[in-house]
Amino acid sequence: MADHQAGARGPPELQEETLVEPAGVNGSAVEVTLSGTELAWHPTGAVHDGGEWRKLELESDVLGFQVEGRALKVATFPPSPLGCGGGGGDRKRGEVVLEMESEEAAQRWGDAIGGRFAALGRPKRLLIIVNPYGGNKGGRRVFQTEVLPLIEAAGIHYIMQETTHRLHAQEIAHSLDLQKYDGIICVSGDGILVEVVNGLLQRDDWSTAIKVPVGIVPAGTGNGMVQALLHSAGEPFSMSNAVFAIIRGHKRALDVTSVVQGKTRFFSVMMLTWGLVADIDIESEKFRWMGSARIDFYSLLRVVNLRRYNGRILFIPAPGYERFGDPVEQTTSYKSDGATNAMEEGTSNVYNDVTCTYSGPSVDEADLKWRSLNGPFVNAWISNIAFASEGVMIAPQAQFADGYLDAAIIKDCPRSVALGLLLRMKDGSYIESPYVEYFKVKALRIEPGLRVGSSTIGGIIDSDGEVLARGDVTQTADEPEHLMAYGPPIQLTVDQGLANIFSPR
Repeated sequence: MADHQAGARGPPELQEETLVEPAGVNGSAVEVTLSGTELAWHPTGAVHDGGEWRKLELESDVLGFQVEGRALKVATFPPSPLGCGGGGGDRKRGEVVLEMESEEAAQRWGDAIGGRFAALGRPKRLLIIVNPYGGNKGGRRVFQTEVLPLIEAAGIHYIMQETTHRLHAQEIAHSLDLQKYDGIICVSGDGILVEVVNGLLQRDDWSTAIKVPVGIVPAGTGNGMVQALLHSAGEPFSMSNAVFAIIRGHKRALDVTSVVQGKTRFFSVMMLTWGLVADIDIESEKFRWMGSARIDFYSLLRVVNLRRYNGRILFIPAPGYERFGDPVEQTTSYKSDGATNAMEEGTSNVYNDVTCTYSGPSVDEADLKWRSLNGPFVNAWISNIAFASEGVMIAPQAQFADGYLDAAIIKDCPRSVALGLLLRMKDGSYIESPYVEYFKVKALRIEPGLRVGSSTIGGIIDSDGEVLARGDVTQTADEPEHLMAYGPPIQLTVDQGLANIFSPR
């Protein structure tokens, strides 16, 4: 663990002050102004002669600053003008050096810019959790080459800690002194982010802990959360855009889903899969030596030998989606603590032998009616965000904090159709197929069955990269114990906007 500091911060009370002073840039005399969050300068006298203003928006174009004597060094980070979609392209670092007339003037301007940054809500101190084992084991490299230079240029204090074992990030979040930090950043795949959320919700002070913003820099295999955040702002997927989104300090609310079976509870912020996609994701691990090609290879293999799964999916539809499925005459009672008659009412909420003080969302079901879809199914995808990875859009209508999960259910279909659906997941157009049911739910229950044609073999249920349950193999002694059992119902309910996450906008 290492503690570092760079840069300076100014008092927030200066945030409304407007400054106009003479200065020098590249040997030329200029007049520089700071109005609101806009820093601008022009050659002296040029404003009257039609000279061009140079402008920087502190919020979106500037990493940070340093004051060295009379020099005010502004670290710039504007997007490339070649970008499309309204968010610009990848960003490039630069520097503008303003030579003020005195050291006092330089410090005054530095204080004023620091005050603007404080008013914008930029973080001042971060805990950065690095997973050195995820993806292609590039977490350390990503931190050193992509994260650290930008964090230091932004003047952010940080403590970096590497994970050393499974669920280590969860343990860190559970015991962390949160008053020391403005956010928790994961340099990892999506799984470490989920561990942090689970750790925060297992604390006695969970209601305030979960409001500490979390952030993620992509260093894993899927990186669906980063892609979803950047895509929502019209920005291309890149390391620099992901890091700068954290530095800028924008936050958005994020739904948290309670995944419950009996005594066991798991908190998800992304997705749950059962069927084809879970099989590909988990079973392709044995071909990891193939690199990224393993997914394409195993996807083709699974389509050629397409599996279907028996089972039933029950759900409480969101308003406007009541036409999906069939009405259910009776179902087990949906309790405010997430328990059901089929799930051992009155049990404690336990995840990994740690008692959870957050018991999950409460739903008043007085006027809510359950509906159901019956198998066989090829795949069930239940998601809170639009993307599973950089190139896979699973839920094009998903919103981060609408209080609903997006369900994309692929019904029994021919192999050729299944292959076509996989190819159309890049842009989300697969949901237009008549073999796909796409709808939003407030709560959902999966009753997983056996593989069609088998009397003993089930499937895989995967949530946010964590295998929740397996019915396809006998667990070996060296395999981590799965959180849930395959067969009994697994229920998902949504708590709207419970968490906060750093976001480009």
